[in-house]
Amino acid sequence: SWERYLERRSLVLQFLHSSLSLHHLQHHQNKVELLKKCYFYLEIEPKHVNVRDQNHVMHRTDILQLIDPYQFQRMKKVGKNQTEIQLTLLTELLEQLERGREELSCYVETCDMITFLSRWDLIMQRLSKLSEFMETLLSLQVPGKLYIKHRLVSHADLRGTRLPNIRLSLSTKMPLIFDRKESFAHKNWAKLKWFTESQESHLEQCELRFTLLTNGSQTEVGYGRTQEVTSNTYIVQNLQPGSSYEFTIRRSDTHTLVFKKWHDSIILKTKTNAVE
Repeated sequence: SWERYLERRSLVLQFLHSSLSLHHLQHHQNKVELLKKCYFYLEIEPKHVNVRDQNHVMHRTDILQLIDPYQFQRMKKVGKNQTEIQLTLLTELLEQLERGREELSCYVETCDMITFLSRWDLIMQRLSKLSEFMETLLSLQVPGKLYIKHRLVSHADLRGTRLPNIRLSLSTKMPLIFDRKESFAHKNWAKLKWFTESQESHLEQCELRFTLLTNGSQTEVGYGRTQEVTSNTYIVQNLQPGSSYEFTIRRSDTHTLVFKKWHDSIILKTKTNAVE
């Protein structure tokens, strides 16, 4: 019984120190928190198809020109719902894994040999369930396919052309984050710099908004302005000296964007004189 107890206890400890280690769970927690800040997009494959015109001449056409706009909006809504469900499931799975870790640790640390062996069937069920949760967690961290219930393209638009199978999926782009070391305010201007965690080299259009915080209060806002920027830096001119401004940065909306929830913000105060 003692050897069986040591063997089974070792099995549980191995699981706790590998799949359910605090480091491992924190790694997944960080990934999920980052995923919640990401922008989710609808991906369509193929992007181009060959279609006959009225004279039966084949032309290479963007698939979006053939997809019914109403159905496209429906699929974007499906993509948004699927994303929200995915993020909710990831959060719940992490909570289940953390509770499971506490439960297994309690069995190992507090149960004597007889109690531990008598509960072995229950412990094995928990190990099996927690392994399933971990597999599901890993699979959900990558946005997957989108399931189509409706026809996206009318056959009337194809003029007899056989359309390839249209595949829809979700993809992500990293959030934009202000560089706190490189962003600062002067007397009547401020320099803003931002980046992504993946350090993407290509620059995409983003939306920079700044708002005057009257009397330095974060709850009372004055006038604001939004600027479209294709860069990772921008200098905002014509600011009031000695005033606080809130700056926010986010990716610009595109026709394939289905989900965005988070944006980064930073508050900077301009100097009262140039010497400061």
